[in-house]
Amino acid sequence: MRPALLNPLFAEVAVLKGVGATLVRQLERLKLTRAIDLVFHLPVMAIDRVNLAVLDDAYVDRTVTVTVTPVAYDAGGPRAPFRVKAADSANTWIDLVYFGQGGGYARKLLPIGEARVISGRLDRYGQSLQMAHPDFVVAPAAADTIPAREPVYGLTDGLTNRRMGVLVGAALDRAPELPEWIEPTVLAKHRWPPWRAALAAAHALREGAGDRLAYDELLANQLALLLIRASTRRRRGRALPGTGTLTTALVASLPWPLTGAQRRTIEEIRGDLAQSAPMLRLLQGDVGAGKTLVALMAMLTAVESGAQAAFLAPTEILARQHAAKLTELLGALPVRVALLTGRGRSGEGARDRAAILDGLAAGTIDILIGTHAIFQEAVDYHDLGLVVVDEQHKFGVNQRLMLTDKASVPPHLLAMTATPIPRTLALTAYGEMDVSKLDELPPGRQPIDTRVVAATRIADVVAGLARHVAGGGQAYWVCPLVEGSEVSSLDDDAAAAATRAAALRLRFGDVVGLVHGRMKGPEKDAVMAAFTRGTLQVLVATTVIEVGVDVPNATLMVVEAAERFGLAQLHQLRGRVGRGTGASVCILLRGDVVSETARARLALMRATNDGFRIAEEDLRLRGAGEILGVRQAGEATFRLADPEATARLIETARDDARLLLDRDGGLGSARGAAARVLLYLFERDTAVSLLRSG
Repeated sequence: MRPALLNPLFAEVAVLKGVGATLVRQLERLKLTRAIDLVFHLPVMAIDRVNLAVLDDAYVDRTVTVTVTPVAYDAGGPRAPFRVKAADSANTWIDLVYFGQGGGYARKLLPIGEARVISGRLDRYGQSLQMAHPDFVVAPAAADTIPAREPVYGLTDGLTNRRMGVLVGAALDRAPELPEWIEPTVLAKHRWPPWRAALAAAHALREGAGDRLAYDELLANQLALLLIRASTRRRRGRALPGTGTLTTALVASLPWPLTGAQRRTIEEIRGDLAQSAPMLRLLQGDVGAGKTLVALMAMLTAVESGAQAAFLAPTEILARQHAAKLTELLGALPVRVALLTGRGRSGEGARDRAAILDGLAAGTIDILIGTHAIFQEAVDYHDLGLVVVDEQHKFGVNQRLMLTDKASVPPHLLAMTATPIPRTLALTAYGEMDVSKLDELPPGRQPIDTRVVAATRIADVVAGLARHVAGGGQAYWVCPLVEGSEVSSLDDDAAAAATRAAALRLRFGDVVGLVHGRMKGPEKDAVMAAFTRGTLQVLVATTVIEVGVDVPNATLMVVEAAERFGLAQLHQLRGRVGRGTGASVCILLRGDVVSETARARLALMRATNDGFRIAEEDLRLRGAGEILGVRQAGEATFRLADPEATARLIETARDDARLLLDRDGGLGSARGAAARVLLYLFERDTAVSLLRSG
C-alpha cells in the first residue's frame, strides 16, 4: 500500500478549499486531478516586477509596479474601453485601460483622488503611457502583497494565473517532509535541498531547484527498471545453448556474408541464451541493417535446444511480411513456422487457426509469428523458450512482463527496434535491458540520394515520377495531415492521402494505389500485396508504411510537406527505399513557410543516412516525447525531467540506483525505505508490485 504520509498529496483536487465542480473540470483539461499533479505542475516562466518611484519610458514593455493617483474617468463610446486617467508623484500621466467590463469594476478599484499601487505591463499607445488590466491594484499599505517575482503556469480557458498560483500553494501545503533517498555524496556535490524545500524553490523559479526534482524522477525510473531486471533474473529460466546445426546451415545458405555487427550481436545473444537467467536484450539496428536475420538466428538457437520461439509484430501487415521473409530465409531447413493474427481470413480460417493452436500445444510448431493474438488466453505453448518483439517502442514494460505468462519458466526476450535510440533515452526507456547495436549495413545496400525540393516544383516531381513509372520503377508518395489541421487524426491522414491519390490517378491511371490507417485490414493487405507484386507502381500512403514494408523494386520515395515530420519519422520513411540493388532517391517536398528547426531537420536528412546520428539530433531538436514514435504504452512519462536535464543527470541516477541495490543494503536499508517512498511518489507501479511480491 502507498505510505500514509503520501496520502494528502494523492487526494483529489476537490478537497482543496474553494475548488468546486467547475474548477475540477477546468483542471481536468490540464490533467490536474490530484494535489500531486498540482505540485508537479511547475511554472513555465516568471514575471519579474520592477518597482518604480515614478513612471519611466525606459520601462515600456516591462512589468512594473508604481504608485499613481486616479484623476478622471473616460467611458468613451459604447464599444470603447473604459479608461482611468491617473498620474504619478511627478505628474506623469498614464491611462489604465479596462476592456469589456464597463466602468463599475474600475471605479471601485481606482477611486478618484486616492493613491493606489498598480502593477502590470507598461505599454505606449500613441503618445500616452498605458497599462491594460493591471495585474494588481492595492492601497499603499498593502504594497508588500505584490510579489516581486511571480511564477507563470500553463493554463486553460477560464483559469487565471493567480488562481492557479493559489491552488498550487494549497497543494504545496499538503506536501510532507520526506526521508532522503539520494546518495549523500551526490546530494552534497550538487548542494541540493531536501525534497520539500526543492519543490517550493522550483515553484519560486529559484535556479537549480528543478534539477533536484528532475533527478528524483530519473532515480525513480532507474530504480524501477533495475528492480524489474532483478526480479526477472531471480526467476530462474532455462538455458538454450543450441547445437549449431540449424544456424550453421542458415549462414551457409545465405548469398551474402554476415556483417561484423551481425556476427558480434549474434554472439552476444547466443551468450545470453546459454544462461539460465532470462535474456533481456534490446537490438537496435538502422533501417536495413539486418535485424530480421539476427532474430532468426536467435530463434533457431532456441529450436535447436528443443524450445519454441514466438515473434511478435505490431501490425498484421508486418506479421505477414515477417512470416514470408523468414520462410524465404529458412528455405529447406526443417523448421515448422506458423502465422497467427487477430482475425480469421483466407488461409487462416477457423479450421487452420485450430490446427495452429493444436500444433503449438503439441510442440509441432517451432516458430509462431503474429500480432498480440499470439499471447491471447486461448494460445498455449508446448515449451516457449524465446520471445522476439519487433518495433519494441510500441510495447511498454508491462507488455514485456506479460510475455512470461505463456511459459512454464520465464522465456528469453529479444526486443528489436529500427528506430536508433540515443543513449540517454535508451537508459530511460529500456534501462532494464542489455543493448546490442547493428551499426553496419549489409553489402549491396547503397546510400539513398536525398533531395529537398520546394512544393512549388511539385509539377517537376510528378514529371520525374512519370519517367520513373515509365521505366518500370515503383514509388511511394507519403502524405501528411490535411492543411490547417492542428491535431493528428486518422480522418485527416486519410483525407490528405485520398486527395493526392485521386490527383495521381488522373495522370497515371490504375497503377496508383492508396493505403491509410482507416482502411480495414483485408483491404489494406490487398493493396500492399498488389504493390509488392508490382501490379501497382505508385503507392500513396500515410505513415502506416513507416515501419517494415519491404519492396526492393521501390526506389523512389516522395514525402509531401516534409517539414511537418520529425527526423526519426523521415528517416524511417526514407528507409522504405534503398532495399534492393538499384539506386534510390528520396524527395522531401517542403512548404513555403518552414521554421528554423524544420530547416535543420531537412538539412540533416540531406547530409546523412546515418540513423544513429539522426537519432541524437532528433533528441536535441524535439526532446524525448516524440523520439520513439509513440509513448511507451502503459508507462508513466516524465513530468519533471526534460531532455536537457535527462542528458545531464541520467548516468548519475543510474549509478545511484545501482549503489542502492548493490552496496547500500537495497530496499531493506534506511535509504531503501526512503526509496520505496520515492517509487510510490512517482507511481512506478510495476516496481512497487515487485516490492510487494519480493
